[in-house]
Amino acid sequence: MLKTLLKISGLLLIALILVIFVCNIIISSTAEGQTYTNTDTVPANRVGLVLGTSNRLTNGSPNPYYTYRINATIALYKARKIEFVLVSGDNGSIYYNEPNTIKKDLIKGGIPEHVIFLDYAGFRTLDSMFRAKFVFGLDKVTVISQKFHNERAIYIAKQKGLKAIGFNAQDISTSQGLKVQIREYLARVKVFIDMVLNTQPKFYGATIEIK
Repeated sequence: MLKTLLKISGLLLIALILVIFVCNIIISSTAEGQTYTNTDTVPANRVGLVLGTSNRLTNGSPNPYYTYRINATIALYKARKIEFVLVSGDNGSIYYNEPNTIKKDLIKGGIPEHVIFLDYAGFRTLDSMFRAKFVFGLDKVTVISQKFHNERAIYIAKQKGLKAIGFNAQDISTSQGLKVQIREYLARVKVFIDMVLNTQPKFYGATIEIK
């Protein structure tokens, strides 16, 4: 009996690893050639979509993922590769508001307030990409996040007819970001589960024109 259970457990583990590997390969290959790290080579788009994250880690120290996304957005705007910025993030409570925090730092960095639009219902990457298409009416967009995140966003966008490229914010070392990297592998599996289940954003709402 024990041998049978161990065999079944082993097979399930192998199957899980295979699923994770396949999902990762599909998403990475779909986004191949669609992400950029240099403002000189990235194509211009009317709107840049910065994906939100907390500005602080759980220990209270600055979150480098956040800082690097802010820097990348400012660089992209100053290089005239985007005209408007759509900030999509979590606004889950009165004490936590990613879009407003990001907006303040973008303004500090020299981006005019009137070109910044906020999506307060970007609770997940799926929500951010769906809402960019169906609420903000975008046909194409430059996604601004770390490369691993941009690849997933580009894949989701493609499934809904939104043409997306990614501008890669600086990443952090594997040792520092190991927990995030592991979570990303699982998030990529979740993308396919969401597609099978036809998961929808938490909110849609009235359309908003970026102009």
